[in-house]
Amino acid sequence: MRNAILAAGAACLALAAQPGAAQDGRLTVELNKFEDSDTGGCRAFFLFRNRTGTAFEGFEVSLAILDQGGVIDRLLTIDAAPLPADRTTLKLFEIPETGCSAISEILLHDVTSCKPQNAEEADCFAVMDLASRASAPLVK
Repeated sequence: MRNAILAAGAACLALAAQPGAAQDGRLTVELNKFEDSDTGGCRAFFLFRNRTGTAFEGFEVSLAILDQGGVIDRLLTIDAAPLPADRTTLKLFEIPETGCSAISEILLHDVTSCKPQNAEEADCFAVMDLASRASAPLVK
């Protein structure tokens, strides 16, 4: 009996150690940092933590960039695809003609494309979480 319990425990540990076993079913979009660029714009570093268990061959979002007065300065569409399953992906995007210190907030305005690999477009809002480590929050 003791050997059977030990074998079952070892099997559970082996399953937990497999890639993807720690999936939480969420896709976290994190604005990690800002960096002023040589062109007078702001370079935004995003981390996409895909813990959904599904790879995305299409993933585009529309962002509203708000100035220090809370007024929308511009809309920016970013294409982050592909997003492999169970991986964290770093993507850099330029926000032209806007210094980083001029940005008070970034609003995720819309998910214009969320296409799982070999599947139809999906609604990703239900599985998305937003986070920011930069000076401006990233919000829905």
